[in-house]
Amino acid sequence: MTGRVSRIPGVDDDGHGMISDTSGTTATEGELLETAMRRALDLAARGPVTGGNPQVGCVLLDPDGRVVAEGWHHGAGTPHAEVEALTAARAAGVDPRGLTAVVTLEPCNHTGRTGPCSVALLEAGVARVAYAVEDPGAVSGHGADRLRAGGVEVVPHVLAAEAEEFLHLWLTAVRRGRPWVTVKWAQSLDGRAAAADGTSQWITGAAARQRVHEERAASDAILTGTGTVLADDPSLTARGEGGELAPHQPIPVVVGERAIPVDAALRRHPAGLIETGTRDLDAVLGDLNDRGLRRVYVEAGPALVSALIAGGHADAFSVYVAPMLLGGLDPSRLSIGELGVGTIAEARRLELDAVERLGDDLHLLLHPRAECPRPSGSED
Repeated sequence: MTGRVSRIPGVDDDGHGMISDTSGTTATEGELLETAMRRALDLAARGPVTGGNPQVGCVLLDPDGRVVAEGWHHGAGTPHAEVEALTAARAAGVDPRGLTAVVTLEPCNHTGRTGPCSVALLEAGVARVAYAVEDPGAVSGHGADRLRAGGVEVVPHVLAAEAEEFLHLWLTAVRRGRPWVTVKWAQSLDGRAAAADGTSQWITGAAARQRVHEERAASDAILTGTGTVLADDPSLTARGEGGELAPHQPIPVVVGERAIPVDAALRRHPAGLIETGTRDLDAVLGDLNDRGLRRVYVEAGPALVSALIAGGHADAFSVYVAPMLLGGLDPSRLSIGELGVGTIAEARRLELDAVERLGDDLHLLLHPRAECPRPSGSED
């Protein structure tokens, strides 16, 4: 977007008008900031959900409320939204001094692969910064304090509820220090993951299997167990309908104490491989968090799936149900194993977020009732 002056819908046709409401009257300052923040959220949604960094958008306003530039974060290692917007303003011949920056997340305050946005805004001479939610990072947070100390007016919590919903997965992962975990499984209508002889390909149809590939591509990592690797030798790549590799590949993570075979398909995975060497799920998820992996997708057998649920590590469920009956008495063929539920009062109750028909199959999205609801839209 460098070199392009951007504007929010509702400003004059030349791209430099005052933001107005539908009646044509000039918006109040609060309304102007909210309109700019909605635009910033729209911009943020263009960025990738994977890579560990949040989706962030930024809009720059001049003292008259006119939009002069905008930006969003394109992924880890690229300029942050604020820096991209400042660059666009300068490329368009606009001096950033005296401008208002409207940002979906509090400007960061640390040096990583890029410098701190709080410093970039200070050095640019921006007069005011409005943001929606605080950066919860212990290292990256407190950019607002740095801006205030530098004489910048700070307006917090503009459309905070909308931004909290939009960034729910990332904010939750950072605040508690472990990734957001989505547990997936496919089952027959009677809750079986395999037939009596162990065969399971394919319980669901092509449309459901393609949706799984899309969910893989929207994840930073795929968690599985050594038992699944030894039994199925999965590739766990994210692929398109033609079998081509998706642009983003989640890194496979194998939970267990045993090493997987040297010729296992996962050892040829384009994103690499993590072998945990342990079944301690707290340690595993803590390590993944330290690696910057915020979204974990689980494709595993009933033992690991049940351990994650029983341990309170499952934040969301992606369940595919096929219209077939498999029956059988072997508990190892069930989709879920022991959860420590002894009576109906101890049932782990879920909230249903969405139901979708994929061919003959149903896809259910759910979250634990005790947890906050999952957001809709771009966060999945």
